[in-house]
Amino acid sequence: MGTAAVAAGPADAVQGNQVSFTSSASIEVPKDVLTVTLQATREGPDAAVVQAALKQLLDGALAEARRVAQPGLLEVRTGSFNLSPRYSREGKPNGWTGTADLTLEGRDIGRVAATAGKLNGLAVTGTGYSVSRELREQNEAALIAQAIQKYQARAGDIAKQFGFTGYALRELSVQTGDGDMPRQPVVMRAMAVVAADAAAPLPTEAGKGLLTATVQGSVQLTR
Repeated sequence: MGTAAVAAGPADAVQGNQVSFTSSASIEVPKDVLTVTLQATREGPDAAVVQAALKQLLDGALAEARRVAQPGLLEVRTGSFNLSPRYSREGKPNGWTGTADLTLEGRDIGRVAATAGKLNGLAVTGTGYSVSRELREQNEAALIAQAIQKYQARAGDIAKQFGFTGYALRELSVQTGDGDMPRQPVVMRAMAVVAADAAAPLPTEAGKGLLTATVQGSVQLTR
């Protein structure tokens, strides 16, 4: 786990012996959740046939993924299921195109990547890493404590700088956040993935995520 960093913003204003400012603490942690989005595509002249083929492909992928699924470690969920008309260059209907999305997500990164590589007929359209709720909760209390300590120290410094001997808290709010939210997945070209060995595990590289705690409020300076 990386070292923690603490930062404080300057005082915004002093009005009626009241000052508002913000302090924060942050820490780098490993991104421990992998999300892989896959898509199945089918085309044909008949809508019912395309839909049936797409459903059959999706059912097979779901069965394969559920066989190794485990809560928290590898979870499976379906996404959009679309069927739309296909048009010729002259603008006339000449068939149908159907797509169905499937998402794998979990903390067992090896299992998620291996399963994604085994789902034949589905192309990887996006991958993304994030910090799990469990890991955020493990670090939240320590981050909040650091942010509060920094806020208290900053309040005392501000009081001295303005010639006061102390301060009293007026308003205070504490917020925590994940620097990786909202998550921005790395989009992969489906054709390139389809050309690869279908049984090969998906290449992965997790990296780090940033967790933060912020204390924002105002204090009344006292003599």
